[in-house]
Amino acid sequence: MHDIHLIALPALLRAMRLVVAGFGSAPAEIDAVVGNLVDANLTGHDSHGIGMLPRYADAYREGGLKPNAHARVVLDAGALLRLDGDAGFGQVIGHEAMVLGIERARRHGSAIIALGNSHHLGRIGAWAEQAAAAGLVSLHFVNVVARPIVAPFGGARAGFGTNPFTAGVPLPGREPLILDFATSVIAQGKTRVAHNKGETLPEGCVIDDHGRPSIDPRWSVVEPYGAILTFGAHKGYGMAVLSELLGGALAAGLVGHREDGAAKRVLNGMLSVLIDPAALGGAAAFEREAQAFVRSLLEAPARAGFDRVLLAGDPERAQRARRSAEGIAVDATTWQQILRAAESLGVEPRTVEQAAGTV
Repeated sequence: MHDIHLIALPALLRAMRLVVAGFGSAPAEIDAVVGNLVDANLTGHDSHGIGMLPRYADAYREGGLKPNAHARVVLDAGALLRLDGDAGFGQVIGHEAMVLGIERARRHGSAIIALGNSHHLGRIGAWAEQAAAAGLVSLHFVNVVARPIVAPFGGARAGFGTNPFTAGVPLPGREPLILDFATSVIAQGKTRVAHNKGETLPEGCVIDDHGRPSIDPRWSVVEPYGAILTFGAHKGYGMAVLSELLGGALAAGLVGHREDGAAKRVLNGMLSVLIDPAALGGAAAFEREAQAFVRSLLEAPARAGFDRVLLAGDPERAQRARRSAEGIAVDATTWQQILRAAESLGVEPRTVEQAAGTV
């Protein structure tokens, strides 16, 4: 196990603001990017947290990430919008896309947002949370335009990205259901985290460059590359293809199978469907039935090895509370990568360390 830095939340926020300022981002963009990345760490998804900054820095230097860009409306058909993210920070573009979607769903009862050409959208659950906070149901299909890293079912080499799916459902009297998962058995970022920590993966996650099973995370992190497998065999594969066709071909007009492994930028397409339950004329029935169903689930006795029954989104909220109080653990390898990224952006690494309290 590699050394771990346990960094208090306020200190980590200060330090990461220094790093993101190196992109030349406006203050609002710094807040958006840092807030989204750190929140991913808080919820336990280190794969989508501050460890992404080194890759963002590489993408920026290559010209594949454009600071201070905003979502641009390409097509406005009322309840249907097509947006272009101009390769801007996905933490900004995703938020702006949901602001537009929420406004249209409230006006029309539902909205479909087709977003393309956004740089990495981060933890997609954040956008379902944004819609749920506005009282809306949402579905999100996402593709990844970057080096293919996930193998099709039965295939010995990678053919697409981790292609996440997310859904959010506001629930009366409790926090919303937030279902957020990669269609691969493990997120690519989690293999990076495991590699940096010197850990192995569970069996059934990756194959090597000859298609053979392995537990070494290096096969999705460093060359020569192997591939990650889809969850649930053909079921995850089917979801991955669906996300590619809807989030990529339909929403973005761009799919992610291209062999451009030298580029560090990560572009996402996202097809989002937002629904206002009140507009269906049955909001009272929805709330009554949803509340009764959820109560019946959560009141079920826990079986051996489990404390209690949870809903999707509950583990993340528990992690957020714990890490907010105790601090965020960052392995030493990832921390050094972030410091090197800061230096490449013209930010003095020692100032970052001082802000984080790691010196």
